[in-house]
Amino acid sequence: MDNNALSPSTRPSACDVIVIGGGPAGSTAAALLAERGYHVTLLEKAHHPRFHIGESLLPANLPLLEKLGVAQAVKAIGMEKWGAQFVSPWHDHQSSIEFADAWDKSMPMAYQVRRSDFDEILIRNAANKKANVIEGCQVQEVTFLPESKGALVQARHDDGRLESWNARFILDASGRDTFLGNRLKMKQRNKKHSSTAIYAHFSDAQRSTGKIEGDITIFWFDHGWFWYIPLTDGVTSVGAVTWPYYLKTRGQKPLDIFFKETIALCPQLAQRLEHAQQQSEVEATGNFSYVCDRTHGDNYLLLGDAYTFIDPVFSSGVMLAMQNAFVGADTVDTCLRHPKQAAAALRKFDQSMRVGPKAFSWFIYRVTNPTMRDMFMNPRNVFRVKEALLSVLAGDVFGKTPTWRSILIFKALYYLGSLFKLKRTVQAWQKRRRNIRTADEAVAAVR
Repeated sequence: MDNNALSPSTRPSACDVIVIGGGPAGSTAAALLAERGYHVTLLEKAHHPRFHIGESLLPANLPLLEKLGVAQAVKAIGMEKWGAQFVSPWHDHQSSIEFADAWDKSMPMAYQVRRSDFDEILIRNAANKKANVIEGCQVQEVTFLPESKGALVQARHDDGRLESWNARFILDASGRDTFLGNRLKMKQRNKKHSSTAIYAHFSDAQRSTGKIEGDITIFWFDHGWFWYIPLTDGVTSVGAVTWPYYLKTRGQKPLDIFFKETIALCPQLAQRLEHAQQQSEVEATGNFSYVCDRTHGDNYLLLGDAYTFIDPVFSSGVMLAMQNAFVGADTVDTCLRHPKQAAAALRKFDQSMRVGPKAFSWFIYRVTNPTMRDMFMNPRNVFRVKEALLSVLAGDVFGKTPTWRSILIFKALYYLGSLFKLKRTVQAWQKRRRNIRTADEAVAAVR
């Protein structure tokens, strides 16, 4: 491309912080920094409201929403979620958990939300707090200036106009676009996990009744697991998270037909959708388990999915993104106001960024293992392990809740159970090694 084509016609505007992306991480960080008096510009490539998957929040989200001042607005659009249901074809019963049974009893529920509504609440909140929110504006280039002098950011508006900013700090909250991760060659495939997703919205799906109507249901099946998330307006979000090889078996088949055939592989789910009507296009995402090799640089931070994404099974994405944003806002504040403390603040930020993925990943890597399924389908509270597990599932991984001993006992019980059924464990381990290969690796192995 001609370099002149990327040159904006006007001189760069000055600002303190550029936020790339207007999802939960970006909007939260922009609001927090604008409240502190910083000149913040948030650049979002789409226009809100826009469709996004990932509708299930965790109880640990609610204190963050309170601090942002949007708790009542989210409550107005949310379906109450008091727990989760687990359905397994290898067990003759359904298992239920309630967040109220977690170690910390102060976070007994969360919400299911349409992300188009939820994300719009957050980005409008940032604008109301005087962040300069610009939608329909996609970042093209970020050039970091020498001697830690900030960065030059160039972006293109929907109408083709180019605009640029000189920013003291960059927050990459671009989600799975992983803007800086790609351009700085930091992004790597997560070799410990690999999955794909197919999903759509349905109306008139069969729901539970009463208090548990809004609970998420997880259905295991041979090729992975399904989510089943009820929303307030009678719509239900349904998605299959599968191993990469499975999506490759689609071939040239239309995606909606392939999705229906996939649902049919799980009779318990198919029964709930027997009279349902599909309300959205079926969409799919490819291999989406990745991590960047660092969380920050001298003048930038990575937030939420711009840093890492593993698997949506425990609905941790929005909570981790918003938690990252709170810590990120504190970090930027320290770096800009107290430069001599920047190194320590960045180290603290790095440690915080790794807490959530580490806490969830141990369970995510094993959630399809038969021993782990048995433990989820038959939870027991010996040594308070059930309370500790529920605390993790509620997102209570950053606080002072003393769950670590019980989590260690849970892991020990898992390993003992695996050893007790060693043949099954070895077979499951070998199968998982095959399953987590990328689709291309799987095809190459067959040849």
